[in-house]
Amino acid sequence: PIISLYGNNKKPTKKQLADIDVLIFDIQDVGARFYTYISTLHYVMEAAAENNKKIIVLDRPNPNIQMIDGPILEKEHTSFIGMHPIPVVHGMTIAEYASMVNREGWLGDKEKVFCDLEVVIMQGYTRDMPYILPIKPSPNLPNEQAINLYPSTCFFEGTLISEGRGTDLQFQIFGAPNLPKNKYSYSFTPVENEGAKHPKFKNTLCYGLDLSQEPKLNQLNLEWLINAYKDYPEKDKFFTNFFTLLAGTKKLQKQIEDGWSAEQIRDSWHTDLEAFKKLREHYLLYD
Repeated sequence: PIISLYGNNKKPTKKQLADIDVLIFDIQDVGARFYTYISTLHYVMEAAAENNKKIIVLDRPNPNIQMIDGPILEKEHTSFIGMHPIPVVHGMTIAEYASMVNREGWLGDKEKVFCDLEVVIMQGYTRDMPYILPIKPSPNLPNEQAINLYPSTCFFEGTLISEGRGTDLQFQIFGAPNLPKNKYSYSFTPVENEGAKHPKFKNTLCYGLDLSQEPKLNQLNLEWLINAYKDYPEKDKFFTNFFTLLAGTKKLQKQIEDGWSAEQIRDSWHTDLEAFKKLREHYLLYD
């Protein structure tokens, strides 16, 4: 039987695992904390630990492996789109990440649990090796550009700005009906499509920017978000509660509201990112 691990059934139950000897995780991740494949990985590992099942993670390249950036998630803002104290982009492969989650004791709520984890590493892979996904990992990440921009433009999901769902340029454009036309000359109209039945501003003309030809990012771009906030006519309505879950902290929203520059915000992450990089070193499998 095929059992969905999305929606209300995020974690395999004891009954669902009863006739299973080994769980195999073989899913293409994109290296962002809020891309929920790693949350599903957490729940599968947790269920494996609780039910004495072995789990094998087949490693795959992280197309955003060059990025280690963003605020570290604070425990009080844990959710399905952010389960571990890591930055927005972590620069690890899925097997490296699984090993860190397991050995750091991040499984379980009240007490640390550990699963019987085996990882199958990639042969001939190096961290500086470019990797273009042969198929899209999900409907709203249709190409290499969308995957590279996603960690930056996904922040718009926590605002009153469209991130391009309902178009063919998901996460490669952003806009809203009330952004100033003279500054945001690109226009688009979100409609129902494969990846979005009810996109933000459905059937409504939006004004924004087209980022589909932007050079490849090696860190998060905050300028697009900061400038959109500055140009939005109703600033008190710009952010939604979802933004804090995406950011993993309330600090980022306050910094933007207080007029911090992208450089000032990034400087505020420095100490935590350096600590994470040291932790991460213990789990790296590739040069």
